[in-house]
Amino acid sequence: MFPLTSLLFIAATLLLCAYTLHKVRLIHLMLHDVRDQSHRDNAGLFRQLEALQGLYTDLGLSHSLPDTRGWAASPDFLLELTRHAQAEKPRTIVECSSGTSTLVLARCMQINGSGKVYSLEHDAAYARQTRQQLERHGLSAWAEVLDAPLAPQEFSGAIWPWYATDGLPRELEIDMLVIDGPPQATRSLARYPAGPALFGRLSAGAAVFLDDARRPDEQQILRRWADEHPEIEQRELRCEKGAAVLRYRPRA
Repeated sequence: MFPLTSLLFIAATLLLCAYTLHKVRLIHLMLHDVRDQSHRDNAGLFRQLEALQGLYTDLGLSHSLPDTRGWAASPDFLLELTRHAQAEKPRTIVECSSGTSTLVLARCMQINGSGKVYSLEHDAAYARQTRQQLERHGLSAWAEVLDAPLAPQEFSGAIWPWYATDGLPRELEIDMLVIDGPPQATRSLARYPAGPALFGRLSAGAAVFLDDARRPDEQQILRRWADEHPEIEQRELRCEKGAAVLRYRPRA
């Protein structure tokens, strides 16, 4: 029989081998995850580059667009807006938040030969930047950036910081609504008031585009809108940050 010390040594060796194999397997799985993530990142980057190229081609821009990374709308979302605006030729577009999307949509109006973009912007510095970009691109006649500070307003029995909308023409009917603000940090479900504040001004067949629709807040907002506005159909868009398009189909 083996002495006790030898048995203990063998047992310890086996345990060490099992532990080492376990660690090697974890490293192997981690490397697979890193590889898969790298492939996804590369595919995502390629998709954004394709969308950016599509924007420049479809819009025939003579000047470069501002940054489309970080807080800005991603190229694939901007391309969705472009193709809708060029196909359906909305007369009136309203945006919640200004930026690169304002330029893109103003250029669509210019190409279409009619229509106008009204962009609600709560940050005065961003509003100035967007106006400067519109002027640089020769698009000032096709879009108006409205100074719309966030103010406490009541919607659905609660108080929300929401854009001042008194700058919008009183009888304005909205053919296309783009919701990319206010920032998430202003309040939970920060973009929910777009429904009670603006859906009543949608024209028949109007389209509503919501950016960042993959976030939990936006998912909850979409559910609330679906419950409160059954006449509005919802569809997911395959975009980098998640997006949704809603269609207003008034019942006869």
